[in-house]
Amino acid sequence: MMNANIYRHEFRTRLRSVIIWSFAVLGLIVIYFSFFSAFADQAALMNQMLQRFPPEMRAAFGLDRMNLSDVLGYYSFIFLFVQLCLAIQAGNYGFGLVSIEESELTADFLLSKPVSRTQVLTSKLLAAFTCLTITNLVVWASSFAAILLFRGGREYESRTLLLILLSIAIFQLSFLSVGLVISLLVKRVRNVTPYALGLGFGAYVLSAFSGVFGEVTLELLTPFKHLDPAYIVQNGAYDAPLVLLNVAITLVSLAASYWLYIRRDIPAVS
Repeated sequence: MMNANIYRHEFRTRLRSVIIWSFAVLGLIVIYFSFFSAFADQAALMNQMLQRFPPEMRAAFGLDRMNLSDVLGYYSFIFLFVQLCLAIQAGNYGFGLVSIEESELTADFLLSKPVSRTQVLTSKLLAAFTCLTITNLVVWASSFAAILLFRGGREYESRTLLLILLSIAIFQLSFLSVGLVISLLVKRVRNVTPYALGLGFGAYVLSAFSGVFGEVTLELLTPFKHLDPAYIVQNGAYDAPLVLLNVAITLVSLAASYWLYIRRDIPAVS
């Protein structure tokens, strides 16, 4: 059950951050996709240039499976960087969900109110996910706008684009939940930014190594592989086992977060 006052407070606290992240991904998508026509018109030259890159580098960025002269092939390349931004944002919210109040020693004041810890965490999670959904909607709008403006009349499979965009909510939830459970496992998170950057870039690097070495075990660890845009474009579908694994990790992380938070020793002002 949600507490409306906590929800509103958490939402307002993150509103400025949401606006910044939303403008960042909007600019990234529109600016990068504005170069699509140049890439598509020089497709043969681009393919020759890519062939000169080391195979390991092409595999790390998924370029061995992307056709940059194709609308969705080029979009899937941009979407990797969008995913990285979304991962850091979601991780930041996850790490800061309960740790900021603990580090500022205001958590005991909140918990002294007639509200259960389950209500507190549920309200905070819903507020954080609402903020992430706003950024998600900006990605949807800017993606359709950029493709409409810069595709130059080239056709694309709209169903595949929808699959890529629908993967965002699952992707965000996974980083939000993992960030939250890690913050509850450590004694105190004094600054959420290094943790969020570490989680986002760490997961991205694991995905790159997975592409280079073809290690299936690495694919099991990172949402970047669970919801790989290049795979979605190539197959017109999700990698079902990896998506189910991602959902399972998210659910386990959320369940563990509730269990840890209910039993957590909250520091008080002395």
